Amino acid sequence: MIAVMASGCSIYRKYQRPEDLGVQMDSLYRAELVENPEDTTSFGNMPWEELFTDPYLKDLIDSGLAHNTDLLTAMLRVEQAQAGLYSAKWAYSPSLNLSPNGTVTSIDGNKATYTYDLGGSVSWDIDIFGNLLNAKREAQATLLQQEASRQAVQSQIISTIATSYYALLMMDEQVRISDESVVIWREQVRTMEAQLGVGRVNENAVTQARANLYGLEASNAELKQQQKETENSLCNLLGRVSGTIARGSLKDQVLPATVSAGVPLQLLSNRPDVYQAEMALAAAYYTTNQARAAFYPKLTLSGSAGWTNSLGQVVSNPGGVLLNAVASLAQPIFNKGQLKSNLRVSKADEEIARLNYKQTILNAGQEVNNALFAIETSGIMLEKHQAQCADLERTVKTAEILYKRSSSGTYLELLTARQNLLNAQLSVVSDKYNQLQYTVTLYRALGGGKD
Repeated sequence: MIAVMASGCSIYRKYQRPEDLGVQMDSLYRAELVENPEDTTSFGNMPWEELFTDPYLKDLIDSGLAHNTDLLTAMLRVEQAQAGLYSAKWAYSPSLNLSPNGTVTSIDGNKATYTYDLGGSVSWDIDIFGNLLNAKREAQATLLQQEASRQAVQSQIISTIATSYYALLMMDEQVRISDESVVIWREQVRTMEAQLGVGRVNENAVTQARANLYGLEASNAELKQQQKETENSLCNLLGRVSGTIARGSLKDQVLPATVSAGVPLQLLSNRPDVYQAEMALAAAYYTTNQARAAFYPKLTLSGSAGWTNSLGQVVSNPGGVLLNAVASLAQPIFNKGQLKSNLRVSKADEEIARLNYKQTILNAGQEVNNALFAIETSGIMLEKHQAQCADLERTVKTAEILYKRSSSGTYLELLTARQNLLNAQLSVVSDKYNQLQYTVTLYRALGGGKD
């Protein structure tokens, strides 16, 4: 009857996903970002090998998954959780111990007496009130939590490697544009210095051109420094010493032109960090159940058996068989408020885990929304900057012709046109990188790369 009463107060109940989190899953994605709300095709379900087609990037990701220290640590934590579950399952079994001993006794120098005891003992905790059951379920939830943590680390590593690789390609393109600009500016300075000798330009124009060249050379040197630092950072992520990274080019990178976010409910199972937070809540739920079970009696069966020559006051040789069996029932009555305090702490931890689960879902929705907006915006910016580059290229050509062949053209107009073209070209490169970066961000936000 006590066991039935205990089951009624949730000690034996399994964890169920809470329905009162206060999060409207259907509205987690902003309506203007989702063309078809019923489309369950999620971009995050695509294998990373299909998403990233660059062979250099594939090799880097394979290397990172094999050697990254954070991922290796996460895998070891999974092994620890597996060992914990293994231990919790064996807690149902009796414990068996072998304890042989021998004694030599001599009183006032008399003949020594030899006694021996070749025995063993067994103890078995009967799980009437679910303490061991909840401990096993907690260990299962912890294992799932650690596995989700490993998946989250793997997903983050894949996205970080891809983003760093694309950043390196962007810097390669920026350095190329900067190098070409430096060559053009150096030639321009040499031309103006020659024109100064024949009175075509004044000294102020030459010094201004030279100053601009110095500034461009300084920016070029800074770009190359950032390029090397990005290589070093990527090598560190791969678990290797700093060195050169073999890579392709930015213009060769191809990602899906259209992506689908699926339905928000899929985030609960696709996002490893969301599932990790839910399993943390499940583990806290079972910890609370264990705290409740501690108020009920604990039944233990124990016994011992052995061969001894010491039976009471009689010493015999050969010995005899000694058997012993005990059943004990311990009911907590007064434990200085420890059981109630433990239950209050467990309930508070469970509520903290519930709030953390809710916030993780909200964060996931925010990341998906932000990535969708960013992809859309970067596409618009790339289109506009490409159009700007086309017009500025024509402007530079016109300014060069007017400056060289007509008195109506001024050096300031040519300088301004070239500077604007350089900035626009760098913006186009940055926009291409942003498109790649935000696509990878959306992929990770939808749970991509976890397996």
